[in-house]
Amino acid sequence: MAQAMKIAIVDDEQDMRRSISQWLALSGFDTETYASAEDALKAVGSDYPGVVLSDIKMPGMDGMQFLKRLMSVDSGLPVIMITGHGDVPMAVEAMRVGAYDFLEKPFNPDRMTELAKKATTTRRLTLDNRALRRELGDGTGIMKKLIGSSPEMDRLREDILDLGQAEGHVLIDGETGTGKTLVAHALHAVGANAGKKFVIFSCASLDEEALARRLFGPLEEGGQLPLIEEARGGTLVLEDIDALQPALQGRLLTWINDQGTPPETRIVAISNLQAQGKTCEDVLRPDLYYRLAAMKITLPPLRARGEDVLTLFTRFTEQYADEYGCDAPAIGAQEAAQLLQAPWPGNVRQLINVAERAVLQNRRGSGTIASLLMADDEGAAPAMTTEGKPLKEYVEAFERMLIDNTMRRHRGSIAAVMEELCLPRRTLNEKMAKYGLQRSDYL
Repeated sequence: MAQAMKIAIVDDEQDMRRSISQWLALSGFDTETYASAEDALKAVGSDYPGVVLSDIKMPGMDGMQFLKRLMSVDSGLPVIMITGHGDVPMAVEAMRVGAYDFLEKPFNPDRMTELAKKATTTRRLTLDNRALRRELGDGTGIMKKLIGSSPEMDRLREDILDLGQAEGHVLIDGETGTGKTLVAHALHAVGANAGKKFVIFSCASLDEEALARRLFGPLEEGGQLPLIEEARGGTLVLEDIDALQPALQGRLLTWINDQGTPPETRIVAISNLQAQGKTCEDVLRPDLYYRLAAMKITLPPLRARGEDVLTLFTRFTEQYADEYGCDAPAIGAQEAAQLLQAPWPGNVRQLINVAERAVLQNRRGSGTIASLLMADDEGAAPAMTTEGKPLKEYVEAFERMLIDNTMRRHRGSIAAVMEELCLPRRTLNEKMAKYGLQRSDYL
């Protein structure tokens, strides 16, 4: 469960601070109170894990000065301003400076809670995007999210970095469970819109009439903004783009054309048609398809990623072993071959499920990897492929996995790895060079 985000409440009136804090705490927020803007600035900095709720009229540094200081520290920090009755011009000026929204006294507590929820959702997305951007940008943390050393994954990372910096719309397709939504996050995180709005919505979640209102409006007064307004200036991710009916395809195309070049809001469209033997080109009107697919990323299926299967399986079993407080299952040569031979119709999502069940089996001391792979969720149809590979490939994949696991377990201690695997130093060095393993990655 996601950790409750903080709300820093800044007001020089003690009773007001206390009442706001109590109400928001009852709504599930983690509140902090400050009697002055000066005190709050000591605690609220860049990447603050929450939002700020501040009065405008305060002694010393007033709310407007406070807002300007906060915006200079972190322009993506949502700040909700509290104004006195009749101070609407001041509130408008606060919005111009960068305030998220404002509340006019006396305000409705439910309205305050609603604003706080929207602001914290926005903040969480901003912080998630920043974290992912740092991982992708520094070239090392990317492996935490996009695991794998196959040529297919190398190309995917290059595509993300290249297309992320471009300005046009992007179409992402691939089989179910390959990580298309993660790639959409990554594209936003490394692009020019990073830190701005990132909105995800499934076009298959509503009927045509409701979807039209959600996308373009008008919506009920006081409700959510239409998606095209909610994502303005940032990235709008439309999952299941193939579910759009022809009339809505036309409206979306008109809106895209009206934006001009470069677009103010970037569209990242996601299609899940491959499992049905179709493509987006089969169901979208050609002019919309070519606008969205000018830049396209097709995610590789897991079965095409070679020994990435073993790397992923090992990582996921270790994570679940930590979570459940038990040992991860040991994988022998036979189990490794079975994992490499499996067709993985559910791709990485299916592999995650198998890894968790393998850990639970191991905790009970019963069951095998083969038993998990030989049946689907209903426990009926066989799930092993008949496609074989040369024995040499299986042996090399298993050998690489074994050295990789042992190096990580011993945190890069060459002596410990040599002892456990009964390998002389020269042989270990040669094999690590062969498989692209570097000691520095394990320290």
